Amino acid sequence: MQILLLALGALLILATPVVAVLPGPVGIFTFAAGLALILRNSRRARRRFARTMRRFPRMRALSDRALRRPSARRRRLRADLLASSVDLGPVHR
Repeated sequence: MQILLLALGALLILATPVVAVLPGPVGIFTFAAGLALILRNSRRARRRFARTMRRFPRMRALSDRALRRPSARRRRLRADLLASSVDLGPVHR
């Protein structure tokens, strides 16, 4: 079953350019569905995807925001807090 889902995911990703010519955002959804199927069923693909996201933080932020992940909100809040904080010297905890 897992191999079938991987093949279906690859087929959806390969079909993306074909359906992209249709009006509307059909290509985006086709690609996202194929990517989701592959990431759900392949440990190797998940590791490679995670490595890519760490290497390209802006791409990670876009994908987190698009997927509405809670981690995206936490990262954004943390970055805003660090950007707005004023350096008051050494902090004792």
